[in-house]
Amino acid sequence: MRIYIKDKPLRIKRPEEVTDQSGFDLVLNTDDIILNEKTFKGNVLVTNATQGIIKSLLFILHNKKLKGLNSVTLITAEYEETITIIKSKFKIIKAAGGVVAKDDKILMIHRLGSWDFPKGKIEARESNDDGAKREVEEECGVKVKVKGEICTTWHTYVRGGKNILKKTKWFAMDCLDDSKMQPQVEEDIDEVKWMSTKEVDVALYNAYRSIEHVYKKYKRAKRGKKAQSS
Repeated sequence: MRIYIKDKPLRIKRPEEVTDQSGFDLVLNTDDIILNEKTFKGNVLVTNATQGIIKSLLFILHNKKLKGLNSVTLITAEYEETITIIKSKFKIIKAAGGVVAKDDKILMIHRLGSWDFPKGKIEARESNDDGAKREVEEECGVKVKVKGEICTTWHTYVRGGKNILKKTKWFAMDCLDDSKMQPQVEEDIDEVKWMSTKEVDVALYNAYRSIEHVYKKYKRAKRGKKAQSS
């Protein structure tokens, strides 16, 4: 599981999922360390993560400014218990969104100073793909067709003094009609734009890392389908 906390990825892994530690800048064993914000630089791996250490990590990631940190990966044999503990610290909101394609271009929105893909909260008794389709059409003023699921992202934020964990299901979509395309200004969107691959790559420098992750997953799935059809 990967959770973005203040745009920093926290990855939770089982022991068998991490066989090579060479890609980490710092490897910490929780048997003999005391964690604090000065510990976190670059890509950090924490082995043998206990429940106490996990709670400390959540506090540090959520409340401290960690400019030098790139990512944190936890290794725990108690994987399911760890996920349950993390989720219990937040109010969970379900959302869905889409990566919309037209010819060789991708639809992006500009919201609150950052580039993003259209998404929003799922309504009661609404399926993930229906919710994704509705949100994309409402936020961008387009008509779309859902093709298939890309991935799921988790990210945290604070609203009204409450810690929120948003679970977002992402879908690949085709544009059917963009003749009435316009930003949904009441959702703080000030621009809707078709972008080439190069333009998306530039836009991602001013986007949340979870959005970059979604786009990478989208491109990987697209390449896989091309390989299967060739």
